[in-house]
Parts: sequence; C-alpha cells; structure tokens
Amino acid sequence: MKPITILIADDEVEIADLIELHLVKEGYRCLKAADGQEALDMIRGQAVDLAILDIMMPKLDGYEVVRSIREKYHFPIIFLSAKVTDLDKITGLIQGADDYMTKPFNPLELVARVKSHLRRSMLFNPSMAASERSVLEVGGLVIHMEQRTVSLYGQVLELTPKEFDILVLLASNPKRVFSQDHIFQHVWGQAYFEGGNTVMVHIRTLRKKLGEDQQKNKLIKTVWGVGYTFNG
Repeated sequence: MKPITILIADDEVEIADLIELHLVKEGYRCLKAADGQEALDMIRGQAVDLAILDIMMPKLDGYEVVRSIREKYHFPIIFLSAKVTDLDKITGLIQGADDYMTKPFNPLELVARVKSHLRRSMLFNPSMAASERSVLEVGGLVIHMEQRTVSLYGQVLELTPKEFDILVLLASNPKRVFSQDHIFQHVWGQAYFEGGNTVMVHIRTLRKKLGEDQQKNKLIKTVWGVGYTFNG
C-alpha cells in the first residue's frame, strides 16, 4: 500500500521543517509548499490524504486554498495559524477546515490530531480515502480505486458496484470488525432497518468471486454474532 501523504503549506520554512520531522518519524510521506498556489498545484498533481495549512501565505491565503480544495476533495484539513481569535477559528472551520491549531504549537499534539483525523477519515469515508491513494494492495489482491477494478493474483474479478464498495470498506480497515448495520449504512448510505439479509447476500457473492468457497484461509472472515472483518 502507498504511504499516507500529508501536505504542509507554510511560508515559514523552520515550521514546515519541524512538522515534517515529526510526521516522517511516524511513517508519513510529506510534501511542502511555501505558498497557497504551490499547495494547490501539488494537490492537483498527486494524491494527498491530509493537509496542514497556514492562513497567512503568499499568492493565495489559507482560506482561498481551502475553498479551492473543497470544490473537489474531501480529505481532512488542519489550519495551523498565528491568528488566534475565536472569529479566526470559526472562519477557518466555516471555510471547510476540519480543525484549527494556533501558533506557537506543540508538535506532538499536532501529530496526535493528524492521526485522529486520518482515523476518522478512513473509518467514515474508507472508499474515498483509499481512492485518493489510487491503489490498495493486500497480498495478491489489487484494488484500483479510480478505475474501480479488482484483480486477484492477476485475474480480473467482475464485481458489482456494491460488492466493490464492501470490499474497499473491509480491505481499507484490516482486522477491524464491521457489523452488518455499519456496512449497510456506509455502502448503501441509508438507515439500516432490514438491511442485514442484503449485506449477507452481497458478502456471500463477493466471497464466491474471491474463490473463498474453495479456500480455508478466507480474506473476509465472519465474526459470529458481531459482523465481518478483512483477514488480509
């Protein structure tokens, strides 16, 4: 799987370098931009999973950058700014940011917030989060998000849209157990009601297409009385 990529946009080089140092230690890949326009160019050129933005930047300020990002992308955005009033924070959140930290800041707190937002993004928007990384690979299973195609050991699998979305949800969160309720709400986007049988049928056909009716080591494992998990 490709590493999680975080964009740091700040015209203060020392601050950008400090943030990068702490994030790289956690295994993240970092991109750095010195102004708002450069930040947008980077986002348009490659997949970004989370952005940390200053507000007062050359060319385009942070507010303008966030508005442009939100026209197309949904990844988490954290403002990191010297603007400290409540109005500044409220404005940042209204513009489309998910969080707001003020300078001076504790780098460890920033890292903790990054992890929290990434977890939430992967949990509630697993298909979107994975798609922004383009390809998800688990063993011999390869999921191409943009093309919405799946292959297993080189063999292309013909999945329905719902089967694909279920597989992405599970494969994006290996070892995590999802109830039928959770799967139905995320994949169908509706209240659960009587969705359990629908989920069971789709899981059954998905397993068959994965060849798991003939295998002992299944990628999709049933946790009896709880739900399903991906055993990749």
